[in-house]
Amino acid sequence: MQFKHFIYVLFFMLTCSFVNAQVKFETRVSKKRLGLNERLRVDFEMNQDGDNFNPPDFRGFRVVGGPNQAISNTYINGKRSYSKTYSYFLSPKSQGRFSIGQATIEINGETYKTIPITVVVTAAVARPKDGNDVDYLASENVHLVAEVSNSNPFLNESITITYKLYVSNQVSITSNWREIDTPKYADFWSQNIDSRGNYKIYEGEYKGEDYRYVVLRTTVLYPQKTGKLMIAPLTLDVPIDVKSNRRDLFGRPLMTRVNKTISAGNRTIDVKPLPEEGKPVNFTGAVGDFKFEVTTNNRKLDADESFELSVRVSGNGNLKLFDLPSVTLPSSLEVYEPTRADNIRTEHNGMTGAMIENYTVVSQFKGTYPIRPISFSYFNPKTETYSTLSSEEIIIEVENGPVSAESTRQDSKDNGNKQAVVLNRDQFKYIKLKANLEPMTKEHFFKSKLFWSLFGAPFLIIPLFILIGRKRKQRSADVEGKRLRRANMLAKKYLSEARKNMSDKITFYEALERALHNYLKAKLNIETSEMEKGYISKLLLERSVQPLVVTGFVELLRSCEYARYAPASKVTIQKDYEASVKTISNIDKQFQH
Repeated sequence: MQFKHFIYVLFFMLTCSFVNAQVKFETRVSKKRLGLNERLRVDFEMNQDGDNFNPPDFRGFRVVGGPNQAISNTYINGKRSYSKTYSYFLSPKSQGRFSIGQATIEINGETYKTIPITVVVTAAVARPKDGNDVDYLASENVHLVAEVSNSNPFLNESITITYKLYVSNQVSITSNWREIDTPKYADFWSQNIDSRGNYKIYEGEYKGEDYRYVVLRTTVLYPQKTGKLMIAPLTLDVPIDVKSNRRDLFGRPLMTRVNKTISAGNRTIDVKPLPEEGKPVNFTGAVGDFKFEVTTNNRKLDADESFELSVRVSGNGNLKLFDLPSVTLPSSLEVYEPTRADNIRTEHNGMTGAMIENYTVVSQFKGTYPIRPISFSYFNPKTETYSTLSSEEIIIEVENGPVSAESTRQDSKDNGNKQAVVLNRDQFKYIKLKANLEPMTKEHFFKSKLFWSLFGAPFLIIPLFILIGRKRKQRSADVEGKRLRRANMLAKKYLSEARKNMSDKITFYEALERALHNYLKAKLNIETSEMEKGYISKLLLERSVQPLVVTGFVELLRSCEYARYAPASKVTIQKDYEASVKTISNIDKQFQH
């Protein structure tokens, strides 16, 4: 019995320690840097219910609001989620660095303390920022950054620009962003390395604070000009969900969606010219770190047989932006135009791989033919020096075949004997001795088929223009039909993004809700903060929209809010889309300015 009692006690202690390990009690502030004329919101949040809450003394601040208490208790898929928050609104008394001290709470008999947070108070700002304003919170918690690997490269040296979207833990992005402006790289060779929509979320810091971020795009650039070159910014339209001051029936804060346009800003790249000192004569613009070789697949052969000569440059650098060294061979070797067999890929550190030119060479006469060394020069930006690489000398031996005239004369001169030149029987076979020539007849333009076609075309086109003009007049006179067509076009314009995502329920309803909101903002000239269903209904009724149509529009908004969290079939999605097209079309027809 004692052993059994010991087991119960041990199990109880382990359970209590596990529960205690899950307790979270932390301090959150609306900003860590504010002006003397701004206000600071401080939230003390815990994930379990506690007693005897003691706030810090808020030294250096005056409490102008609070404490406000909010409790959230939810069950999702059978899992309980609890949150309790004490909120204070503070006004700074003077400039300086102040610490929001430790708050304490008792949970299950244990006392828990928060970690102090340092806040910097500066001089008064021209326009105080309201920490409760959703637009301000959205702009302060989402940032688009363009990180450049090297802002002072050499001409034709690779650099990488990485676009990162930073999002703080205070807000969330639940739907896709939209690209408004794409960067232009007028003075660069560029290639994007996109994530293809598979964005991985990383943990990082932005200006010393914890953020989450995704890498939107990585672009490899090779500057083609020297001097200061400007890179236009990437600009996005991002829907951001921000916590509002309102709460639902269960005490959970309601989220407000704000569409913000954020930009990575212009970036300037100062490109250095390549040094003139030590530049080789045969330098053709290769910048990087390379290897060079010249090879053949056969060095002993007979006349009229061919072999392949390969010139290869491999390594890391601007491989697509320079020419390979040319090949000069003895006149007795017939050389054809080279074929390219490049194997180049673009990675985060630039182009890597190999450039290859393959020459097909045919030997015509017997003899020994040397291929002199070929040199290749490049500039290495890491060492800031030029390097020249040379290939080895290659000897081609043609063992069997006719002897060239030049070799015959040389042998005659050496031996004092004259020998007949032996020619290849097929040497002049390409010359055609009997040509089948035919006389050319000159065709006159006058009274030709082209002449009569051009002459009669106007008589056929004029009646067609008259018929088209009448149709346009009839279409313009049909005021009701014109208004109906315009309404349908407007509805489809706003709902185009939703239609593209009908296969994805969540994305479809987010796009549909955004389309309905954008339509209202354009039609009623209202802001996102005024998107309240009763106010929307009132404005539409004041502009002569029928009550039945207004009710249908409000129901669509409710459907968008709840459908993302409830099951929906393809039939339901199709019906909601068709209802949206019809409702927007009806509002546009009935709307009176």
